[in-house]
Amino acid sequence: MVDKRTKSLCPSCGRVLEARVYDQDGRVWIERECPEHGRIRSLYWSDVAMFERFETYAHDGNGIENPQRVVPAVNCPNECGLCSQHLSGTLLANIDVTNRCNLNCDFCFANARACGYVYEPSFEEIVRMMELVRAQRPVPAPAVQFSGGEPTMRDDLPELIRSAKGLGFLQVQIATNGVRIAREEGYVEALKAAGLSTLYFHFDGVTPATNPHIAIHERALDRCEAAGMGVVLVPTVIHGRNDHEVGDIIRYAARRIKVVRGVNFQPVAFTGAASADDVQKERVTIPDLAAAIETQTGGVLRKDDFYPVPCVVPISHLVEAYTGQPAVAFSTHQHCGAATYAFVTDGTITPVNRIIDVDRFFESIDRMGGTLARGGSINKYRAMIEGLKDLHGSLKKDDTGKSGEIWRLIKQALISQNFDSLRDFHWNALFIGTMHFMDCHNYDTDRVRRCCIHYATPDGRLIPFCTYNSGPVYREQVWRKFALPDVAPAAPDEPAPGTPT
Repeated sequence: MVDKRTKSLCPSCGRVLEARVYDQDGRVWIERECPEHGRIRSLYWSDVAMFERFETYAHDGNGIENPQRVVPAVNCPNECGLCSQHLSGTLLANIDVTNRCNLNCDFCFANARACGYVYEPSFEEIVRMMELVRAQRPVPAPAVQFSGGEPTMRDDLPELIRSAKGLGFLQVQIATNGVRIAREEGYVEALKAAGLSTLYFHFDGVTPATNPHIAIHERALDRCEAAGMGVVLVPTVIHGRNDHEVGDIIRYAARRIKVVRGVNFQPVAFTGAASADDVQKERVTIPDLAAAIETQTGGVLRKDDFYPVPCVVPISHLVEAYTGQPAVAFSTHQHCGAATYAFVTDGTITPVNRIIDVDRFFESIDRMGGTLARGGSINKYRAMIEGLKDLHGSLKKDDTGKSGEIWRLIKQALISQNFDSLRDFHWNALFIGTMHFMDCHNYDTDRVRRCCIHYATPDGRLIPFCTYNSGPVYREQVWRKFALPDVAPAAPDEPAPGTPT
């Protein structure tokens, strides 16, 4: 039975309201009452059994040692900037480097085309934002993503990437539509030479009906493959528009495994002007998506193959116990996202769950971390050997030969401390995940407090992703406050659908 208390928003006036999350008829709802607009009930998750399974992985992080607000926000989320009640550090820092774009999509998460002004921080302002998240304690943010708008509209993007690497970011990625990469020979090579790790690539489908820019994307992927630049496909999933192609998108990614490292589905968040009818017709929840993947892959990938982000917290605890140093903690809210990995061999997709007993694996990791934390330095090696025996029991016999490869990588990482070897796993497996960002209809401040993806702003704040983009909509406040004076936005340079020029 689900019965939780939190706070939410009125979709009409934005008022912060006491709210209840509960189950009814097999689904999970969030309900609140606005004194002006009455009772509001919105779908939260469409499968109570999956909701309750994910609930078992909930983890309270320790927040950060140097919050921007020592006193907790009384009226969260209306006083934002990471405060002392925030439970997670920054795993990924997002920085909007421009609101200009060279496409004119009919739906846009950032609503970039409707602004009527140009937001584009200076190079120095962006460096200061990166310094802010690298100064976070006890663990500096390990990854940064340049977003927008379309970040490739900036000619100094390679220099920004180079600066990010110089500041110590292990992962540097850009969220892009791929147009400039497709058009400009040598451009992706320049980004890679500067230190770019990954392209976060907007990709809504495999047919012209769902993805009018499929020819551009094909050209961009060809260039990335030739340059050895890994890509994550990011489809915005809308019920009735492209949710019938989620299986085809995964198969497409498997066919292009030489360049595609993952698919991160993003069920649509209604951050713009959407009617209640639009929300009801087009809403896709994480369980909806997982069920569609199971159906459309013929059960090759199953709903139960997906796990919430905080399932990997035991690995962080193990690293801390082994090294004696604070580690990045994936303490995101358990209902924010889900993921699995699949190996692709000769066109055959094998989920990691067929090779590893995932629950037993994490239980073994948790026991190993606890033993190391209690054992002291003298017994660390002995504890690690015993833990490896326990871990070996989580491997299943499989016909792909991948269990032996995984075991080799685990031993290299834990015994030899060769963590670089774990990159081999990522480059030989396909990540399949989803993040369902919130909007005013399903807003939950408990999720906000656990957010691990934070936007850095020119005025020195870090703002959780779903607060920046919905609710109070800090994005519009920040963009307007720091808009360039007397600079009008150029018309989008949108090629005709299907034209790769």
